[in-house]
Amino acid sequence: MTVASSSPPSRLPLSGAEPLEPTKKARARARGDGPVAALFITPAMLGFLVFLLWPTLRGVYLSFTRFNLLTPPQWVGLDNYVRMVNDPIFWDSLTVTVEYVVINIGVQTVAALAIAVLLQRLTRSALLRGIVLTPYLMSNVVAGLVWLWILDTQLGIGNEIVGALGVDRIPFLADETWAIPTIALINVWRHVGYTALLIFAGLQAIPDDVYEAARVDGASEWRMFWRITMPLLRPVLAVVLIMTVIGSFQVFDTVAVTTAGGPANATNVLQYYIYGSAFGRFQFGYASAMSVALLVVLSAITVLQYRLTRAGRSDLG
Repeated sequence: MTVASSSPPSRLPLSGAEPLEPTKKARARARGDGPVAALFITPAMLGFLVFLLWPTLRGVYLSFTRFNLLTPPQWVGLDNYVRMVNDPIFWDSLTVTVEYVVINIGVQTVAALAIAVLLQRLTRSALLRGIVLTPYLMSNVVAGLVWLWILDTQLGIGNEIVGALGVDRIPFLADETWAIPTIALINVWRHVGYTALLIFAGLQAIPDDVYEAARVDGASEWRMFWRITMPLLRPVLAVVLIMTVIGSFQVFDTVAVTTAGGPANATNVLQYYIYGSAFGRFQFGYASAMSVALLVVLSAITVLQYRLTRAGRSDLG
């Protein structure tokens, strides 16, 4: 009669068996990543809470009050919003802002797309990209002051050139017709390089094989641009448009240093009207109501743009 062996079974894992449970050291290391991640996130989170979330919540509350900094806020319900709906200056400011946004976004997007395509097709020089980005390194206030001097009707070099061409001097920033287009083009000049580099980064993600296959089939550069570049660049363009539209609706500093809302409120954009209501007339409750309205408008436009442009989906797959 044979006696069964009482030796312990082998602890070596069999082929195909499930992996062993993580060791205590591995589990401790995984748990240790949480505090480290929280440590890195904390500064950004504090900045978000202190400089974004709290002012937003405070502004929403103040929009339902009458507040002038000298006395405690007085609850007035929807009075500020009713006043806003019946305020012709508010609607005129909104119209002026939309006019600025249309000019700025239209010219800037087309120009940035052209510059990005030229950078990709003709040269990829880092020096040239740096030169394109140079105006963006200048603050809006400095850019506005520089162009204010250049376009001065009497002494500006821009009008000196216009006069040398035999054309009457143009009051670019002092005429109701010219003021908003001029401010829009000043900001196009400053931001177009940055926008072009964002689009250029999107162009870099398009595989060269796609263009090579199109060339083999005899496609021209123009046809490849419309049939390949634009469809594959759509998600990047969508994000760029969302960013530029939000930034354009918040234009303020260029107007403040060049026209101060004039002439005759021709450049009284919504942000400048909000600023004047709050710090010029101390109507912080009403200014907060207009700010909340602007937040709602921008949120709706962003959601609409995101859905219409299908920004979350790419055709590269």
